[in-house]
Amino acid sequence: MPKMKTKSSAKKRFKITGTGKIKRKHAFKSHILTKKTKKRKKALTQWTLVHKADMSNVKIMLRLK
Repeated sequence: MPKMKTKSSAKKRFKITGTGKIKRKHAFKSHILTKKTKKRKKALTQWTLVHKADMSNVKIMLRLK
């Protein structure tokens, strides 16, 4: 049986916290930043947790499940 490999795209986009939750970055911060407010751009810089509904799919991609 071959090894189970992690999805490379998921490995680059998600991190696991110490308590086992999964962190992700916000989208919409790569370009067209002139029309976005400073407050909005600063908020998009922060990490956030993956939503409960998406957690199982992300765990499968990371081979945690």
